[in-house]
Amino acid sequence: MTQFSIRSLLGLTSAATIFAVAAPAMAQDGNASDIVVTAQRMNQTEVTRGGSGGVLGNKPAADLPFTIKSYNEALILNQQPQTLGQLLENDPSVRTGFAFGNAAELFVIRGFALAGDDVGLDGLYGIAPRQLIAPELYDSVQVINGSSAFINGAAPGGSGLGGSVNLLPKRARADLTRATVNYTSDEHIGGSFDVARRFGGGDQWGVRVNGVARTGDVSIDGEFRSAYTLGGALDYNNGPLRLSLDLAYQRVKVRGLRHKVALGFGVNAIPAVPDADANYAQPWTYTEMRDVFGLVKAEYDVADNAMIYASFGARDGMEDGIYGGITVNNPVTGAATGNALYVPRTDNNEAAQAGLRVKLGTAITHEINFGGSMNWQVNRNAYDFLYGPGFAGYATNLYNAVEVPIPASALVGGDLDDPLPVSRTRLLSAFTSDTIGLWNDRILLTVGLRVQSIRQKSYSYFGGALTDTYDEDAITPVLGLVVKPADGLAFYANRMEGFEKPDAAPATVGAFPVTNAGDVFAPVKTKQYEFGAKYSFGRFNASLAAFQIDRPRPGVAVDPANPGQVVYGLNGEQRNKGIELSFDGELAPGLRLIAGGSIIDAKLRRTLDGVNDGNDAPGVPEYLVNANVEWDLPFVPALTLTGRVVHTGEQAANQANTLTLPSWTRFDLGARYVAVVGDKPLTLRFGVDNVANKRYWASAFEIFSPDLLQGAPRTYKASASIEF
Repeated sequence: MTQFSIRSLLGLTSAATIFAVAAPAMAQDGNASDIVVTAQRMNQTEVTRGGSGGVLGNKPAADLPFTIKSYNEALILNQQPQTLGQLLENDPSVRTGFAFGNAAELFVIRGFALAGDDVGLDGLYGIAPRQLIAPELYDSVQVINGSSAFINGAAPGGSGLGGSVNLLPKRARADLTRATVNYTSDEHIGGSFDVARRFGGGDQWGVRVNGVARTGDVSIDGEFRSAYTLGGALDYNNGPLRLSLDLAYQRVKVRGLRHKVALGFGVNAIPAVPDADANYAQPWTYTEMRDVFGLVKAEYDVADNAMIYASFGARDGMEDGIYGGITVNNPVTGAATGNALYVPRTDNNEAAQAGLRVKLGTAITHEINFGGSMNWQVNRNAYDFLYGPGFAGYATNLYNAVEVPIPASALVGGDLDDPLPVSRTRLLSAFTSDTIGLWNDRILLTVGLRVQSIRQKSYSYFGGALTDTYDEDAITPVLGLVVKPADGLAFYANRMEGFEKPDAAPATVGAFPVTNAGDVFAPVKTKQYEFGAKYSFGRFNASLAAFQIDRPRPGVAVDPANPGQVVYGLNGEQRNKGIELSFDGELAPGLRLIAGGSIIDAKLRRTLDGVNDGNDAPGVPEYLVNANVEWDLPFVPALTLTGRVVHTGEQAANQANTLTLPSWTRFDLGARYVAVVGDKPLTLRFGVDNVANKRYWASAFEIFSPDLLQGAPRTYKASASIEF
């Protein structure tokens, strides 16, 4: 029997089994019908517009001068994403890749990278696990489109220039006891529990505890993943005082990760895509991450129109792994060179934020915010380049990977057994803003600024001596306008900025020596201009946005005083212009849609000697389209059919635009069925991602060289959840 047939049999057998269990529930009495209707409503995949606007507070979407969407807990439960990137596939402005050679997810929003390090947790940076995040711990995942250094402060890693992602912890809104078992092909099985209770006078106290355990091979041949998480939340809500405490643990392991594929120097063609489930990684490669993290938050209404708030979070993280990679030297035969890198790492991060929000006036209102934030990060790191003698690597093939022993060390930096600190980073900021309301707050004008300071100390891997200190600051203003001419309709515009610390000038760029090697540059700011409209009517929401984002890019210019050498600086620029459309809601009773698309024109400007001026920026698709449909069948009241299409347009794979990835489309199908077991709802789910088992290069987002990421193969998913 072929491998394809085995996978198909496993998936279909799982589906048949769980639906067979549900068969007795087809004949339901009146009470059972009520249980089914309630369970179906709770299981509806939804997008929430509005939410946490950072320092502007929790607001409906119509009151915010930017686009904000939140993907709810039901979507996470229904689609069973194993990583944050799999969940964000639902967003028409986001695509996911890998950073560097390991399992670190990288999110591309409006054509700019958001590193996993820079994902926020309830508005605080550096507290959520980096690299990979298990979505099951969170109540919702929020996406804010656009440069948002004012809203939540600058991300410590300097990414997030096109948008940000914020994780919101679970809360005990009502009593809940739920157990779930799940299966993902080929042999990945697991389960989870979720318990919530409210108690005390007026239900002022709430507690919620949830955990996940899953392990086994996934649909990529030889790739193993496991995740173990435990989260607890305690909240208090009584009159003017609101308190919350969140604590969590996450351990994730990936073995045999199908990594990105680099293209060697002089390769002038994109290699054919290997089989959808092919794996060219070595079995001894792995990534293991352990995080303990939490945050405490307090809000107090000092008056009906004034609130003070503060939050503090911390994370202790550990990583260990042998990361692999291959470089294809012949795109026809697939001949490649492989290498590996061993990296032990620990992180100790803290973050805090505090502020005051006051609303004044009647005919003309002022909502005034001011406060500050601080972020501390300590990274301990070491490395061992496992390239073999002379950094030669080992011979392998993209289409027929050769299993080899772990190569010998070529270069070791730091103490592999007890890594020393290699960087200490501190970000400070102070912010103030005023949102002026006119015409009964139908016109809202927001003006504000945030003074941001970044200080970083770097230390030698060889002994820990201080090697460099960076201490710079910048001001990132914001200007936003919202006009609401009618109920449910809002027009908006903004001018916002991003903030990042540029790298120091390198010693060489390509074959050219750099005359100002080691020079340090002040923080650079990405400027965004955006206008759009939002519409909300009943259970239907839509938004349309047009934007332009200009980001300074490192570049070099010929040094006239030194022939054959170049001067490094922020001479270049990337300009991304685009249009985004998204909508969600119930088109007809029982028929729900989450859909949208975006068009991005990302161009390089002021490149060296103008060689690449006007070229497309690598890894930025020309357009993105998503659609997610749910249909509650009227003739089978307990059954819901689901479908999703994800389409990504053509994208350049290098700055010269001589290499291009074709567009690709993926289809996912699924179903949910609600049975009644002892007056308790049992929800059964079955889905198939990439139904056609299409093979495709999903991304070519470039960090150091053209890197290709292959899309996931056909994957079967099944789960059963019962609420007690």
